[in-house]
Amino acid sequence: MSTDVTAKSPAPAPPGKSGGAAGGGLLALVMDGMRRNMRQYGMLIALGLIVALFAVWTDGDLLLPRNVSNLVLQNSYILILAMGMMLVIIAGHIDLSVGSLTAFIGSMAAVFMVRNDLPWPVAVILCLAVGALAGAIQGFFIAYGGIPSFIVTLAGMLIWRGLTEIFLEGQTLGPFPRGLQKMANGFLPEVGPNTNYHNLTLLLGFALIAFVVFQEVRDRRRQQQFSLDVPPTSLFLLKLVALGAAILTLTMLLASYKGTPIVLLVLGVLLVGFGYVMRNAIIGRHIYAIGGNLPAAKLSGVKDKKVTFLVFLNMGMLAALAGLVFAARFNAASPKAGLNFELEAIAASFIGGASMSGGVGTVLGAIIGGLVLGVLNNGMNLVGIGTDWQQVIKGMVLLAAVGFDVWNKRKVGS
Repeated sequence: MSTDVTAKSPAPAPPGKSGGAAGGGLLALVMDGMRRNMRQYGMLIALGLIVALFAVWTDGDLLLPRNVSNLVLQNSYILILAMGMMLVIIAGHIDLSVGSLTAFIGSMAAVFMVRNDLPWPVAVILCLAVGALAGAIQGFFIAYGGIPSFIVTLAGMLIWRGLTEIFLEGQTLGPFPRGLQKMANGFLPEVGPNTNYHNLTLLLGFALIAFVVFQEVRDRRRQQQFSLDVPPTSLFLLKLVALGAAILTLTMLLASYKGTPIVLLVLGVLLVGFGYVMRNAIIGRHIYAIGGNLPAAKLSGVKDKKVTFLVFLNMGMLAALAGLVFAARFNAASPKAGLNFELEAIAASFIGGASMSGGVGTVLGAIIGGLVLGVLNNGMNLVGIGTDWQQVIKGMVLLAAVGFDVWNKRKVGS
């Protein structure tokens, strides 16, 4: 006797259910992409929320064109330091000397230009060379001497601060030449017809949007070619729209005032340059390698001592640039300049996604972390919060950012 077994076909979904399932699947993909890229997007979201909070709290004063321009100028030197510090932390080290080195370079600039009437372009080149030399000296003791970076840079912090007071003889020295002042306080010139906006800033903003979209699309295609995980298309498009809207908003705000600050162009060049190096250049991959797993990097043939030396040399040069920008902005060199700059740069790096163990972080993350601190400082000043409570709040933000990073790594690991 045979038994006829007929496979049952699944019952058709009720009307409307399939569309809901598709919508739920899309939402699930977006949420999964957000979770897997939380390190990348977390601080961007936090920055947006902080801006929105203080925009409401200050009745829109935070987003006034004049205030946005001042926000860029006030935080430019910290952002420069944060980019260099991010590379140092990725390599598994720390640099406590950058604040003192910033002050020392400012004092040398004053001696060159104010006391000895040296042309400011020549003085700038000499100051950058001195900063690179200072970083190279520290890098030599760390890389080839085997002394921990904490100790070497702590000694450097004391040495450069002492030399600053010796060079300035305990006094504030200024003013600086007009050309140097424009580097820190100047704006791009106005060109073209009168449109009630800064035309050159508008052109730069639209060009930046096109460049960012092109770069993001190219990076996504490259990742797909190598079968790497990429965010869902919906999340990717949302990211492009958010980036474009943010750049356009900043462009319109700057164009409504005096235009693009010159120091913002300097920051842009550094961001693009270091971003390319860390993503595509061999030395960038080596920096990640020695910070992520030093024994494995050595076995792979990475010249860890040379890479460490170059990282600190670069940090010294960026500290020199930050020192020049800071001195030019305030039009004087002071023995007390650069106080706590190293802490601001370190905090910006960790808020921006760096890991204490090294091997993790991006240059863009350092910029985002620096902007978080800058917006907090500016917003709290606008609403009249005292400096005592400002320190408490910034400390809590740093602790929350690092705690979130630890929690996120544990969750991903589990």
